[in-house]
Amino acid sequence: MAGEGGSGGSGGGGARDMDALQGVRSIVLKPSESLDEGRFTRIAGADFNDAGLGLSGMLASLATTGFQASNLGDAVDVVNQMPREDCDEAELDPTYRESVKCKIFMGFTSNLVSSGIPDVDVIVTTAGGIEEDLIKCLAPTYRGDFSLPGTLLRSKGLNRIGNLLVPYDNYCKFENWIMPILDQMLQEQSRENVWTPSKVIGRLGKEINDENIRLMNGEAIHATPRKTGIIVLGGGLPKHHICNANMFRNGADFAVYINTAQEFDGSDSGAQPDEAVSWGKIKGSAKPVKVHCDATIAFPLLVAATFARKLHGCNGKVLLVPTHEQYRPSQSYLFLVHLVFLHQWRLTLYNNREL
Repeated sequence: MAGEGGSGGSGGGGARDMDALQGVRSIVLKPSESLDEGRFTRIAGADFNDAGLGLSGMLASLATTGFQASNLGDAVDVVNQMPREDCDEAELDPTYRESVKCKIFMGFTSNLVSSGIPDVDVIVTTAGGIEEDLIKCLAPTYRGDFSLPGTLLRSKGLNRIGNLLVPYDNYCKFENWIMPILDQMLQEQSRENVWTPSKVIGRLGKEINDENIRLMNGEAIHATPRKTGIIVLGGGLPKHHICNANMFRNGADFAVYINTAQEFDGSDSGAQPDEAVSWGKIKGSAKPVKVHCDATIAFPLLVAATFARKLHGCNGKVLLVPTHEQYRPSQSYLFLVHLVFLHQWRLTLYNNREL
């Protein structure tokens, strides 16, 4: 009986083990449902065995590559939906064409001007971008390395911005250019009243006629019936102002963010686009995309697959990276936060007077 009982106990234990195994199997080997390939894209990266792949083929493969490559591919689709001319190409009336095309707002942090990173309507950046834009017109910036020793660079008179090298002479050339202008402006100020933001910027070749930051809001509000699109490289102040302005029209129709910021600390830069949807800064019907990538990598690829492709179709020539001789102050500064800009130049004027 003991043997039979023991045997029976063993048999019962075996059954329990089998039941447990079946339970584990049902958990681990979860049956898969068939995926609708009309809704889900099959992953397939670029075929580098194809000798004719080229840039266009690589860009076309982004959406099906996965991870941030797919996000970049989605961003390409969104930007291509920001129609430059949403009407028949035969329509020649410029007033009508202007009334239907999407108004694009672009924001970026000033360090991207140094990196060499438009067909956009409104640009918001930090004040340093203006200075760096002017400096690049006077002398070139060079590629270096993130790990170059500061002591060595200091001994050679080279300033490092990330992996960019800016000779100290560039700043001297900038001062040699700006100082006579500031000296003359100081004399004129003593005779003719104080300088205004518009006069200062006009003197430096910029045409901004009103210091009122609310003009940004008007750009969005009065865009209707046109759609608006947002492209933000980085975040911070430019992203905040652009998104806030579009809140006054119940949100932008298109939005692409490119940055590496995270949202766990509640930062504005790291926020996902859906957070802006909750504020009414991006429409609920929009399909915004955030690309988690260095903008100096993602943005040139985005431009190559969108604006540059259209330009190529127009005249057969695309220049993505201008040479130093071809570089000129950007004509797309249709709007700048020039209250900050004025503050910077007031400090410059004050410091130079002390010198």
